[in-house]
Amino acid sequence: MTLTRGAVALLRVLLVLLFLATVVGQTLSLPGELSSLADAEAPAVARLRWPLTVAAVLGMVCVQVVIVCTWKLLGMVRADRIFSRDAFAWVDGIVWALVAAWLVLAAAAG
Repeated sequence: MTLTRGAVALLRVLLVLLFLATVVGQTLSLPGELSSLADAEAPAVARLRWPLTVAAVLGMVCVQVVIVCTWKLLGMVRADRIFSRDAFAWVDGIVWALVAAWLVLAAAAG
């Protein structure tokens, strides 16, 4: 059981770092990069700045939902309840976040 606790703790640290990276990307990196791309480097595609920003932020939200669901599932692993009915709700959350991400990608590509 000690190995499980250590693995869960390590995975949770990685999930926190990934969540923080998505928040930074969502708030600072992506909007700034798309703004500079639209203004200086490619003014011909400046009209796509806001749709691309919205699509990127929604994609990051989907990643964050997957991170939160994975966090909850890791808690269930630690409590040895991963194969209970309660886990299905979190797995469904991951599946629906993936469906939403694909829909955002399809809308952005179309």
